[in-house]
Amino acid sequence: MTYIVTDNCIKCKYTDCVEVCPVDCFYEGENMLVIHPDECIDCGVCEPECPADAIRPDTEPNLEPWLELNTKYALIWPVITQQRDPDPDAEKHDGEEGKLAKYFSEKPGEGD
Repeated sequence: MTYIVTDNCIKCKYTDCVEVCPVDCFYEGENMLVIHPDECIDCGVCEPECPADAIRPDTEPNLEPWLELNTKYALIWPVITQQRDPDPDAEKHDGEEGKLAKYFSEKPGEGD
């Protein structure tokens, strides 16, 4: 099992989770984070830290596309280990449906 970041992170990008990760397996895109599934040690400390409830165990049903997305972008985006401010409109976009199709950006974030 591993933990993965799902669509509710898009346009929210809270980084509370990266501060608690003991293995620094979060990677930053322009408007979301991903977890490198091969680096994640399945400790689960990040899941309750996410204000947007965007971190899920990959054992939940129908998350295969998100596992693939996390794997792909963790290989090309920079690592992030320090908490930053969320996206300015995070509260507005928290819980919004269809964020992958509307807003997802393949561009990398700043990283550390």
